[in-house]
Amino acid sequence: MKNTIFTTPILSPLLRLISNSILRMTGWSVDGKLPDLPKYILVGAPHTSNWDFVLFLGIIFKLKVNVKFMGKAELFRNPFGWFFYWCGGVPVDRKKSQGLVEQMVDACGKSENFILTIAPEGTRHHVTEWKRGFYHIAKNAGVPIVMAIVDGKHKTVHVGQLFHPTENMEADIKTIQDFFAGMVGINPRKKYITLKE
Repeated sequence: MKNTIFTTPILSPLLRLISNSILRMTGWSVDGKLPDLPKYILVGAPHTSNWDFVLFLGIIFKLKVNVKFMGKAELFRNPFGWFFYWCGGVPVDRKKSQGLVEQMVDACGKSENFILTIAPEGTRHHVTEWKRGFYHIAKNAGVPIVMAIVDGKHKTVHVGQLFHPTENMEADIKTIQDFFAGMVGINPRKKYITLKE
């Protein structure tokens, strides 16, 4: 699908106006800007509330960027599959011999622009470790990782920190998580992960 919710003429500017108004009314702001690159993995954390999706939409509209997300293939079937494509969805078929990482790397390679958003915790609940799919996708696709840090205490989302994966995955994961250390999300009762030494 050529246009998405973020690029549809007339409708997208209207939705951007509405989302910007909601951000202002709720006291949330964006600090920083995303890099001017055609492809990267946008990592958002901490993920502590169902409202994170609403905040995510507001931030993306505010930054005027066209992003994608992963969704199970069943969502993209008729009669409503078009809607998930329009929202920027990329289907993942669990029945394929290719795994999730390989499918996303393939989709990235076939696209001129591919900004994939991922919440590495994979759940709203407290976790002690992140899922590492985001890292493997970035590494195998040869694209950088960009941070979107949710600072619930100050109602600010910090964006723009750029990281290029190296040959040392464990050190890389530690460095990436350090960007988010001490942060709490929308729901401050769900503390952020404690980094292992």
